[in-house]
Amino acid sequence: MSDEILALLKVHEFFRGLGDEAVRDVLAVGRAADYPTGGSVHEPGEPVASVRFVLRGRLKAVRVDPHGRETLFRTFDRGEQLGLMIGVLNEQLPLRVYALEPTTVLEVAHEDAMDLTARHADLRRLWLRTYAGALRKHFFGVAAARGPTMLALVHEAPATRPLARQLVERLSGLGESLGVFSDAPGWQPAAGLRLRSLTAGDGTLDADEVRRQAAEWHDAARIVYDVGADLAQERMNLLLRIADRIVYLVPAAAGAAAVDRLRALDVATRGLREKVCVAWLLEPGRTVAPPAPGLSELAAWDVKVAAAAPVYPSGRALGAGLERLVHELRGVRIGVALGGGAARGMSHLGVLKALEDSGIVVDAIAGTSAGALTGAVYASGLDSAYSADRFTADLRPSWPFRRFPKGSYWHLLYQYRRGHFDPMLRKYLKDWTLEQLAVPCLAVTADLVSGRSVVRDRGDAVHAVLESINLPVLSAPIVRNGEALIDGGLVNNIPADVLVARGCNFVIAVSVTAKMERRFCDITPGGPLGRRRPSTLQTILRSLLVQNHSLNGIGVQPADAVIEPDVTGFDLSEFVRAKELAAVGERAALEKIPRVKQLLARLDPHLFPLAPPPAGGV
Repeated sequence: MSDEILALLKVHEFFRGLGDEAVRDVLAVGRAADYPTGGSVHEPGEPVASVRFVLRGRLKAVRVDPHGRETLFRTFDRGEQLGLMIGVLNEQLPLRVYALEPTTVLEVAHEDAMDLTARHADLRRLWLRTYAGALRKHFFGVAAARGPTMLALVHEAPATRPLARQLVERLSGLGESLGVFSDAPGWQPAAGLRLRSLTAGDGTLDADEVRRQAAEWHDAARIVYDVGADLAQERMNLLLRIADRIVYLVPAAAGAAAVDRLRALDVATRGLREKVCVAWLLEPGRTVAPPAPGLSELAAWDVKVAAAAPVYPSGRALGAGLERLVHELRGVRIGVALGGGAARGMSHLGVLKALEDSGIVVDAIAGTSAGALTGAVYASGLDSAYSADRFTADLRPSWPFRRFPKGSYWHLLYQYRRGHFDPMLRKYLKDWTLEQLAVPCLAVTADLVSGRSVVRDRGDAVHAVLESINLPVLSAPIVRNGEALIDGGLVNNIPADVLVARGCNFVIAVSVTAKMERRFCDITPGGPLGRRRPSTLQTILRSLLVQNHSLNGIGVQPADAVIEPDVTGFDLSEFVRAKELAAVGERAALEKIPRVKQLLARLDPHLFPLAPPPAGGV
């Protein structure tokens, strides 16, 4: 086996810290296999005759049914294995496994693997402990995804270098044992951080020396390569191949260059898109990333990091970019699903504020109807309390409507029919796209043509919100690109499943339709006939509420935690009470925060440590 395979083996989760004798015996019976992107590793009907340890790259496994239909089974990243336990059965598996990118696998025949565990007690304990760690989700309900072992930080400009150092220091502060290679001059590492300069005199450290040093750091949980984007092409290609995650750090002013750079590196055709995360450095005064058409084809995720503390009316969501990047690298993605519920959805602003106040950073938001309305405004970086103030003022009925019976309903109809929501939202969301917002945001709407839900994750943010809040009868369907779009609450009122599908491994669902008062206008169960008859508008909104209340249990099912503000005392049209509704949402969230923190501590106890019990407590 080559020195490169030995170095990769020593940092693999199933071999980390293993004695030299056991490592030699593994290499003696193992076979290193390289698979190109799309290369077949296992076909349906084949027995699992060997254990495959992923040394670098990624594998994807799909389950194939008797009719040839394929469904995702799971992916296998560096540090994982396929076949350790299932191989005992010696049965044919209905799985197709192939490489998502150039991948190196160490294959050990199953009989040889069993013999190794019999001869080496340390290997047996390590394999059992590591395998058991992969079962955490079955027992605890939540599990962090695997963080990248080989991390590349690639800088488009010197301005992002301090951000890399902050990131490394934060990871080190979480107890990670790091080894860092850097071509940055003058980096003075903090105590305990192992740093090796890639520049040696007038030249650069050669690949063999880098490999030797990385092998010497075999006890490091993560190896970081901190380099400029102008790295020599050959070395850049090697780095892209060996890295588990590539964080491309770009000043917002260099937006156009970012897309050009990634295209020049050919990340899409080389199957590297899923490994690339773009970290935008937002200069002081900038609250969103620059437009970057085509970026979604080149990078699977992006994060916006403010270079300076946010200034009101911007809120803490804008200033939490670095922590979102830490979440991503630790395999944590927290999503908040905001349900529809007309004016009652204003309580979402209070829930988001409570999460902020409790130190819980949200990585992604999905919203339906009022959830999309509040979610997009929050995702733009605006302070929650400021947003509640503005909704109260902007949606306050003018004096003629305040004089009418049921005037708030007529005012709502007027807002829809005259198209007033668009200019109201543009004051805050400008012409920004969803991709530019500080927090990734998705909006759910319903398409009358296909009869399905439509999830917007890109394009004009105001358009996405207008589609999601487009109540039938109050407004005609929005016809766009062959779709007739109406309020998303008709098909998916609490989009927790949308966040799970987008990679969130901890989802908080917020429902304002879980509780419903047993009163409609003057009508109560068993009561006398009221003098006031429900209007058409009241009936429409109540019908949607009844539907969403009935389906509430389905919507929250994928969530790990559910927050249900009791907003039954508020009329569905009372947007003018946005601040009161936000206060109700905040109180409901604060009651749930201790439980949320307990669950997050199971997900990553270092990232989400629980406060010690008070002295003298039980």
